[in-house]
Amino acid sequence: MACCVLQITGLIFGGVGMVGTLAATVMPQWRVSAYVDGNIVVFETIWEGLWMDCISQLGIRLQCKFYDSVLALPPPLEVFRALMCVAVVLSIISFLMAIVGVKYTHRTKEDPQGISIFILAAGVAFLLTSILVLIPVSWTGGSIIHDFYDPKVPMPLKRELGAALYVGWVSTALLIAAGAMYCSF
Repeated sequence: MACCVLQITGLIFGGVGMVGTLAATVMPQWRVSAYVDGNIVVFETIWEGLWMDCISQLGIRLQCKFYDSVLALPPPLEVFRALMCVAVVLSIISFLMAIVGVKYTHRTKEDPQGISIFILAAGVAFLLTSILVLIPVSWTGGSIIHDFYDPKVPMPLKRELGAALYVGWVSTALLIAAGAMYCSF
């Protein structure tokens, strides 16, 4: 009975982690404009994501523009895009493997070895997905913090941590929990 509860909990964690990975990939709020000057009147908020930049004017009007050229992107952004896309695909595959493993664990008792290998593969895939999400999210967070405290970076170019980074970190934690639950079988 405890085995079933852990499998269902791992499936829920993995599903939420999968949705969070997809959300963090498409959200434009990876880097958000920072307001560190004494000016309290702010007309524009700038968001920078993996796929587009957005400008919100007075919180009323939002304009987003996809990056024009893949070749003009900085190399880390290209790598982060690739890692997050691979993470999304791998999270979907691992979630489907977990569904199949949980479904057939409860139905068949004559071949528990084959089913446990299937669940173990889903757990390893969840753990690998969490690593693929953690790398670009943490790297971006570290570079934002480094640039924020660097006196050489001009004030208008300073950014803060965006909501997509927090979604990515929570997704990573959920994927690690799901992977650990499935690997414990």
